Amino acid sequence: MFARLLCAAALIAATPAFAEGAKWPNYQEADFVVKNYLFHSGESLPELKMHYRTLGTVKRDATGNIVNAVLLLQGNTGTGANWLRPSLADELFAPGHPLDAAQYLIIMPDALGRGGSSKPSDGLRAKFPHYRYRDMVDLYHRLVADGLGINHLRLVLGSSLGCMHTWMWGEMHPDMMDGLVALSCQPVEISGRNWISRPAAIEATRHDPDYKAGNYDKPPSHYIYSAAGSSFMTDSPARIQEMAPTRAAADALYEMRLNEERRDANDQLYALESIEDYSPEADLACNRSARPRQLRNERSRHLHHQRRALARLRHRRLHRPVEAIADAAAAARRNGQRAALFRLGAASGARLAGGPARSARPWPLAGAAA
Repeated sequence: MFARLLCAAALIAATPAFAEGAKWPNYQEADFVVKNYLFHSGESLPELKMHYRTLGTVKRDATGNIVNAVLLLQGNTGTGANWLRPSLADELFAPGHPLDAAQYLIIMPDALGRGGSSKPSDGLRAKFPHYRYRDMVDLYHRLVADGLGINHLRLVLGSSLGCMHTWMWGEMHPDMMDGLVALSCQPVEISGRNWISRPAAIEATRHDPDYKAGNYDKPPSHYIYSAAGSSFMTDSPARIQEMAPTRAAADALYEMRLNEERRDANDQLYALESIEDYSPEADLACNRSARPRQLRNERSRHLHHQRRALARLRHRRLHRPVEAIADAAAAARRNGQRAALFRLGAASGARLAGGPARSARPWPLAGAAA
């Protein structure tokens, strides 16, 4: 399952969305409106819209609560409809597949600043509040809890941008889900090439002579030339060479990326800046000055249980993958393995975490020095 989900992550991070929802049971699109939303910056909007899609089958417990909801969080490009691309959706939602639409209720929101959700290009332009990842995750939570009336999720799964939001969801709402699957990111502060490319793109936009402090009367067109080139920084050199083995092919590939960058400048700028508060490691890392020997012993036990859990997952062919994820998370939660929860699945390239209640105990990160 993890290999399939990793392949899916590559697809949803870089491909356009396809409106193929109608083929799935009970497909719906709607908007959830939040009144007088206060951002962490102190700015506010009298009305904020979150667009979302749902499909699948609702199952309730004896008290009427929905018990089978899965939240899918989109990547950096496109919208929540990315999940509906046939080459991806057919591998996830079809009968017998990991997120069988007959077994689960699937929720696919558009992230704040993208698609049908509120964004600068709706009219406010540079007067739109400067949102951050914490605001984005908070709005996902409001959509699920207040908009859809769901008080607990079976699973939260996200790729790239959604991967980072998945880690933050686990910290902000640890009792709200059975498991987390975070694909194509790390639970650490943005740094290195990933960060360096962002201020470069931000400043290129702000210094575009057509930008006019965000109140432009025609789309800024200068910054897109460097943006198109920078878009290759996260691609594999070998893959780029496959796509562009000749100069003519390279020119065509660049032109294609250039056309993809012809999006609203403020929407792009705000999206780039929104990552500034992403640093979930602080809530996961241990206080290394406290009880060092005890922490080393605890870390050793956590790694032992983590390896056993991974071995069990690899050994079995999972017919109910989401159930297995949640069961593994629940087992780790019973043993108090907060760090193991956030590292389970690392060897396969996926990050799996359960939702234990917050504890004052500073669990160490698996693989970190004690």
